[in-house]
Amino acid sequence: MSGTQHYKPEKPFALESGEEISALNIAYHSYGTLNRDRSNVIWVFHALTANSDVMSWWPGLFGSKDYYNPEEYFIVCANCIGSPYGSTAPEDLDFPSFTVRDVAKAHLLLAKHLGISQINTVIGGSFGGSQALEFALAFKGEIGRLVLIACSAKESAWGIAVHEAQRLALKADATFGQKDGGKAGLKAARAIGILTYRTQEAFTETQADNDDRISDFRAASYIDYQGEKLVARFTALSYYYLNSCLDTHNVGRGRGGLNKALSKITCPTLVIGISSDQLLPCYLQKEIAKGIVGSGYVEIDSAFGHDGFLIETEKITAAIKAFEKRS
Repeated sequence: MSGTQHYKPEKPFALESGEEISALNIAYHSYGTLNRDRSNVIWVFHALTANSDVMSWWPGLFGSKDYYNPEEYFIVCANCIGSPYGSTAPEDLDFPSFTVRDVAKAHLLLAKHLGISQINTVIGGSFGGSQALEFALAFKGEIGRLVLIACSAKESAWGIAVHEAQRLALKADATFGQKDGGKAGLKAARAIGILTYRTQEAFTETQADNDDRISDFRAASYIDYQGEKLVARFTALSYYYLNSCLDTHNVGRGRGGLNKALSKITCPTLVIGISSDQLLPCYLQKEIAKGIVGSGYVEIDSAFGHDGFLIETEKITAAIKAFEKRS
């Protein structure tokens, strides 16, 4: 396994808005070795607050003893624009706005830099699935398979509303916009997010109090703990910009609409939904599967809500294995 690597394109990076990033830096991890015919590439896209070290946040699917392992595959995961984990990220509110398509465009530059023109499997969950869709539509090489988990072809009105509530929480912190500021706002925004990642049933099962207390509730402590964890490893500015980036997701923009855009994807595709997902419900994955001709749809039964895409790795692995046998 390699540590974090960096690619810095020589030219300014033009954004969909017309603005540009003058000196783009793309942080990434790679694992394993390219085989002789360069046919063993797995390109994975990370979720909103994850980093490029996929082995650290998707164990059970990626690892030395897991389905996607560096002994068999050459695995690449790049950190997206705006993230605080090594790629170019905002240090103040003068940073330009960017879209999911811009994020995918940066990944395309990295693929070209690495000399990758064929990819065995492109895979992503949640925000990573949005990136994977955009990447698949723009990649000029060959993609053997596409695996999309708990994502959509266009950001939903519900998703945008959730994100706006989070941005309001961020901006309510008087220190937001300052370098290293906005920690209280970030904690509050994360609390809103956690409520969409899990389910009421999951909270009842794991955080309910089985006594007659009138304070120090387990569910409240859990929300506080999750907020503190994110504050310790993320920045308010990155959360704000990436959160806004999510709203721009629409593969049909400039491509004649969603159905026409999805119909342009011709590689074998597996779309996976999580039965209890409240943030990105299964109807959104079914829309993708309907639009990509010949794609397969699998719904995984899970009590974990949206976070099931990170937790239910055994079921996801089984679905991918079955898909690969068919394709």
